[in-house]
Amino acid sequence: MRQVELHHGAATDVGRVREVNEDAHLAVPPVFVVADGMGGHEGGDVASAIVVEEFGRLAERGYDPVRAVDEVRATLADCQRRILEFGEQQARRGVERRRSAGTTVVAALLVEEAGTPAWLLANLGDSRAYRLVDGVLDQVSTDHSLVQELVDAGRLAPEDVATHPERNVITRALGDAIGVDADYFVVPLAQAERIVLCTDGVNGMLDDTAIAAVLTAAADPRDAADRLVAAAVAAGGEDNATAVVVDVVGVREVEGYDAEQQRASLEAKLGGRP
Repeated sequence: MRQVELHHGAATDVGRVREVNEDAHLAVPPVFVVADGMGGHEGGDVASAIVVEEFGRLAERGYDPVRAVDEVRATLADCQRRILEFGEQQARRGVERRRSAGTTVVAALLVEEAGTPAWLLANLGDSRAYRLVDGVLDQVSTDHSLVQELVDAGRLAPEDVATHPERNVITRALGDAIGVDADYFVVPLAQAERIVLCTDGVNGMLDDTAIAAVLTAAADPRDAADRLVAAAVAAGGEDNATAVVVDVVGVREVEGYDAEQQRASLEAKLGGRP
């Protein structure tokens, strides 16, 4: 069995325009999540908090690293159910909203692929997953957004995305009544020395060149996350900004756990055996 050592950092900021931070994040190795809520106060912030709670439960109880896709899919289904139930409760209370509660989600979990450790990345919406290798930044996830569909169809140039009037329209998110399907990506650890999860409050204010510059200048992932969010706020802070940065710092072989040997050793130490 191989043991992976991770170092991580996380940061969030309400920004300069919003009154409430509807972002949420989780960094409980080996589970990392960023969620960008939608629907306003007691809407988006509740939806993103639900995501963090459900993935926190997954991290606490553990998961089969070989079947992690199934477990993430089940966790997202639990999130979806709870968010829809919350919306129904709000409606029964007479709470009127222009937009129902919902949230994006991007997650990174350590898994096992062909007997070796790897990253499983999952996303819904336009919160992003990047990888950094040898100073080169690569976006792994694909935005579920109207502008991305226009780019894919050849109807919009990538350089025009940042100024498009409908750049904030997303096409998939938790909270959609019709149900949602996430995209999943498996990335070998050797191809992802550093993983970055962020909301569009970061990549909407900073282009990939600027993000890469911040990440390569900060060796510590805690500094990297702090500086990335600070740079997004300094660039305008038009939205909540959240980033989680995770580094793979070591992989080593460990012997299998021998429960009987460990029990005997403990009993000997406690005086249960001569």
